[in-house]
Amino acid sequence: MKETLLLIDGFNLLSRCYFATSYGREEVDLPRNSQGLYINALKVTLQKILQLSRQYATTHIVVAWDVKRNETKRRDIYSDYKGTRGELPDPLIQQYETLREFFDCVGVSQVSVDFYEADDVIGVFSARWSEEKEQDCFIYSNDRDLLQLLNQHVSQIIAMKRIGEIVYTADDFQHEYDISPKQWIDVKALLGDKSDNIPGVPGVGEKAALPLIQQYESIENLYKNLVHLDSTFKRYKKKLEEGEELAYLSKQLVEIETNLDILNKMSWEELRFVYDRQRWIDEIERLELNIMLPA
Repeated sequence: MKETLLLIDGFNLLSRCYFATSYGREEVDLPRNSQGLYINALKVTLQKILQLSRQYATTHIVVAWDVKRNETKRRDIYSDYKGTRGELPDPLIQQYETLREFFDCVGVSQVSVDFYEADDVIGVFSARWSEEKEQDCFIYSNDRDLLQLLNQHVSQIIAMKRIGEIVYTADDFQHEYDISPKQWIDVKALLGDKSDNIPGVPGVGEKAALPLIQQYESIENLYKNLVHLDSTFKRYKKKLEEGEELAYLSKQLVEIETNLDILNKMSWEELRFVYDRQRWIDEIERLELNIMLPA
């Protein structure tokens, strides 16, 4: 029997739906139901999940959630990790709480793990599915850090401007970057990530990071050969020397976990998606969302 796993980066999806439907509007103008609950992002998020489940004939769904930023393993490693991010809007937080309750009621599996992020939950389940099931797994997120997880079974659904959503495969990645998805970790270790406040190596940008890894394969091998660095990269040698510690720190922060005991113990049956239309109707009516449900 063909089985398909859909892994959803919960907050990535919810926040995109929130900001798309609240753009240019004050919080006071956002739609609420008669209970006073904000609903602008809820409706779009639920419609998207139902559409994805049908489009990709998913048999298993996991919505992965982050824990609080200051409670992650990465924050312990680097105190400034995600330190530049502002506070989240109250209506977004409220809809996150409402959505979690909704999923509990309709039986959509959602997972978070203390000290780890949604990326790590996705990393573990995608790796397990590839090894144990050897069938299709789709990651739904626009977070390009997740590209490191791509393989012959795992693809990422990414929303592209003017194109719409595409299924981005490991072959697509190899063709675009001429490295393996796993080597994306090393590219990001050199580049850093402004959105997550990951330092990378100062002065080593996109023009150098990818070519360096294409030639040296990993930051470990790059630093092993730094004394005899190819003359093409001569101008970056001092920057690489000065930024070695930051490169290794950044690699720790960028690399997604793919093996956590607590998630390895979960059975696939626990994560099976069973669409109970009546339960969805009951919850949608309770929240006054006015969504047309598939039969």
